[in-house]
Amino acid sequence: MKLSFLYHPVNDLKESLTFYRDVLGFKEAWREGDHTVALSIPNTEQRIMLEADEQDLGAGGVFLVDSVDDFYKEHQSKVEFVKKPSDIPPGRYAIYLDDSRNPIRIIDFSKED
Repeated sequence: MKLSFLYHPVNDLKESLTFYRDVLGFKEAWREGDHTVALSIPNTEQRIMLEADEQDLGAGGVFLVDSVDDFYKEHQSKVEFVKKPSDIPPGRYAIYLDDSRNPIRIIDFSKED
């Protein structure tokens, strides 16, 4: 498992993008529709993903795994999944909770060429 990016749910993507880009100097890395934007954090290799979705779960890391489906099969009896594996443009995605009920997001890039 490797940290892929930081996830920050936002109420208003346009307003938040202005803040992170224009005030903090982050650079847009990629965009998915009108609801998701990833930004490169200055002087690091890390990115932050702003999304107008899943606000009730809060911010946290998104971790890259080899296979979300394999991770789910191996851990479904050990942790509480609040979002079962589902398709997203680059691959598969799921969310489970740690013992303090913090969301842990996992992703794989199984659909990339």
